[in-house]
Amino acid sequence: MRAVVQRVTGASCEVDGTVTGQIGAGLLVLLGVAPQDTPETARQLAAKLVKLRIFNDDNGKMNRSLADIGGGILSISQFTLFADTSRGNRPSFLGAAPPEQGKALYAEFNAALRSLGVQVDEGVFGAHMSVSLVNDGPVTLTLES
Repeated sequence: MRAVVQRVTGASCEVDGTVTGQIGAGLLVLLGVAPQDTPETARQLAAKLVKLRIFNDDNGKMNRSLADIGGGILSISQFTLFADTSRGNRPSFLGAAPPEQGKALYAEFNAALRSLGVQVDEGVFGAHMSVSLVNDGPVTLTLES
């Protein structure tokens, strides 16, 4: 799995003009699934995200986790994170999991986050989404499992 994680003061997702997910302070997570990923991969990445210390403490140091601040996650499926642009000008997406596997592991990832006590809002798998965010910092990280 590959995730682009952005610390946000707020984020939302719309599909066809309807808000499907919205959070205040927390993390916007763009999640890509690879063919070799498993439910265990999803659970491990979820556990790492909840414990990742990227929120400021009282001294302005990144020393608090999502759990520490009580923040939420807006989770967006993003197969394009596995784009291969090494040949030509049109990306290849053969490195991404097939849709059935991607959808199942995206759901597993979100369920794992919820089981850890995190508020999770979602986009819609496979839909054309409009995602808005206010990046806090800015802080943007990539994680791979």
